[in-house]
Amino acid sequence: MNELVPVLVVLFVVVLVLLSGLQLALVCGAPWGSLAWGGQHRVLPGPLRVGSGIALVLYVAFAGVVLDRAGWIDVVAEPVAVVGTWAVFGFAALSVIPNAVSRSKPERYVGTSAAFMLATASLVVALSGASTT
Repeated sequence: MNELVPVLVVLFVVVLVLLSGLQLALVCGAPWGSLAWGGQHRVLPGPLRVGSGIALVLYVAFAGVVLDRAGWIDVVAEPVAVVGTWAVFGFAALSVIPNAVSRSKPERYVGTSAAFMLATASLVVALSGASTT
């Protein structure tokens, strides 16, 4: 399993970068609202733009925790990285559900796929228990 960890860490970061780009575009008023927040708004209203901004901050934290747990960076104490990676897995795994049942077809496809990839990658990193460096 340890040989797979570096590949999944890269996948995790790439998916988060793509999602961050989407969220940033939504914050700035891009007409891609069908991909997020239930797909009800073409351009997100103010409160959902704030939510997208919060998502950006969470994505940075998620990346930091998973990269730390994988041994690629060292920014938090090991127990924080261990618990944090499990929390990231839980968040990602639970986010599969609302994405999968979204009324928005684009969100169902993109959001469910992204959440599943993040959950899978963070689970493998959480289970790895060893640095990949």
